[in-house]
Amino acid sequence: MTAGLDLGHAPGEDGEQTDLLRVDDLVVEYPGRGLFAKPFRALTGVSVRIPPGRTLGLVGESGSGKTTLGRAVLGLAPVTAGTITFDGRDISRASRRERKALSRHLQVVFQDPYSSLNPAMTVGDILAEPLSVQGVPVGDARARVAELLDRVHLPQDVLRRLPREFSGGQRQRIAIARALALRPRLIVCDEPVSALDLTTQARVLDLLLEIQQGTGVSYLFVSHDLDVVRHLSHQVAVMHRGEIVEQGDARHVTEVPDHPYTQRLLLASPVPDPDRQAERRAARQQLAGVETNESHAA
Repeated sequence: MTAGLDLGHAPGEDGEQTDLLRVDDLVVEYPGRGLFAKPFRALTGVSVRIPPGRTLGLVGESGSGKTTLGRAVLGLAPVTAGTITFDGRDISRASRRERKALSRHLQVVFQDPYSSLNPAMTVGDILAEPLSVQGVPVGDARARVAELLDRVHLPQDVLRRLPREFSGGQRQRIAIARALALRPRLIVCDEPVSALDLTTQARVLDLLLEIQQGTGVSYLFVSHDLDVVRHLSHQVAVMHRGEIVEQGDARHVTEVPDHPYTQRLLLASPVPDPDRQAERRAARQQLAGVETNESHAA
């Protein structure tokens, strides 16, 4: 383990486990294009919590900042202000060496499983790679790979096959298995089912739930779909223009939201009943009219 980054369990003052992940007043800015251009602010004052073994669903439209928050947690986006605390330790500006140590505890599953898997490597090599990087002996790595395939319900005979030989859902199972290889405590799931058909989405979501129940892993689950985050999340945070506009219990936020933006997201979700869909469309138009009138009055 890297000196200065002890990632053991950090109890609170009363001896109980603190939040696994805390993000406090996070600001992320990117340099502007051009010598005198102002920086682009992607996140403003964002604060969230994820306890051990729980899921925070992060929902919003494209450009809302939800993916940027996930990237900041992973060390892939610059932290301009605020803090990111993992297991009681500030990782806001962790060094490359510290990030390597963190990879044992903090992993990611991306949206497109094909582009995130090396097409020239077999499944066996893909799953063994993170283990070999961390110095796990070959025999132990082989046994761990077998466990991983069982965990994601794939047969052992896939080890010598290439990613292109699998369906989208199967490739995402391989990506999930790779993320689980080092027994992480938190996985950032960045739109992991948005590229899949509805039936495959449901199976992958059920698999993620099963894994959480069996391992106690926490998820930061990024999605644009309220129905998806409702299925998986304990808490939900709604992002709009780089800020969190609503946050709370998943059922409340995704079924009876308080903020007009969240209400619009809910009304935009498709439903199979044509009459209910028409009602949602009318309600969405009415809500948009109310907001327009209020903005003009202001």
